[in-house]
Amino acid sequence: MRGMRIGAMAAEGTGDPPVPGMSGPPGLDEIVENVQRFEALGLDTAWIANIEIDAVTASAVAGTATSRIEIATGVTPTPMRHPFALAQQAATAQAACGGRFTLGVGLCHRGMVENLMGLSYARPARQMKEYLEITGPMLQGQAMSYQGDVYTTRWRGLSHAPTTEIIVAAMGPIMLGHAGRLARGTFVWATGPNTLADYVVPTIGAAANEAGRPEPRVAAGFPISVTDSAEAGYEAAARTFAHYKDIPSYRGMLDREGKPGVEDLAITGDEAAVSAQLEVVRDAGVTDLVAFVYDTDERSRSRTEALLGALSGES
Repeated sequence: MRGMRIGAMAAEGTGDPPVPGMSGPPGLDEIVENVQRFEALGLDTAWIANIEIDAVTASAVAGTATSRIEIATGVTPTPMRHPFALAQQAATAQAACGGRFTLGVGLCHRGMVENLMGLSYARPARQMKEYLEITGPMLQGQAMSYQGDVYTTRWRGLSHAPTTEIIVAAMGPIMLGHAGRLARGTFVWATGPNTLADYVVPTIGAAANEAGRPEPRVAAGFPISVTDSAEAGYEAAARTFAHYKDIPSYRGMLDREGKPGVEDLAITGDEAAVSAQLEVVRDAGVTDLVAFVYDTDERSRSRTEALLGALSGES
């Protein structure tokens, strides 16, 4: 689609237990097969969530099995990884991908970090700022001597891989500012077109402009299913994505849009209807569509992927 790159999740979160309408978390072989299929369809980007399989490692493996498509993590949690360690891993993945890898990072969620992992979630915005101040320059091959409130590292730089761009899962104004000033852009989910146009795009854009950086990438995830019955598509979305509405960070963005749940942001209907809805997303300032393809009927997934491939060819 002209003006917006088209991508899709090659490995997505499905909840625990898996939600009806989507398979459980895919294994490595399935992720690689999905990325290969997306490349054959002509998609611009394949996104890999960090659920059970490590997303950066999976990106490296998928990179060796493909030749053109961009591969991005959507997203890798930072609290449990020192920025130096993740920079090492990302540089290695970039080498495997031949310059086609983008590192997407995020803070994860308080409940997971504190309750499941027993780690601190204090001062998350500060943690991300320091993370980007270390990881960004290291992935540009710069030497690093850094003493912060959260992290310390001293290293000569990483020179064995091409420059790696970073995008940040950001929803609040402070995090969007960090993404604009210190990274290449943002990845958002549970965020509607009005919120994108009125809040996300101008906030991150102003921060990037203030820092003298280029116009940021705005990658936005949307549930998408091509089907002859839009009503059935919304019903399937409700079964598949209902669990996201209870996560506080997503709840805030849904409330800003005035939507009860992520399923209410689903893009569904026949090919013409879905294409028209994607034009609205593009016009909101989204530079990169991240399709969360879900099943409405036996043909919906293949129809959706075929349409995404056709729209990619127009960009």
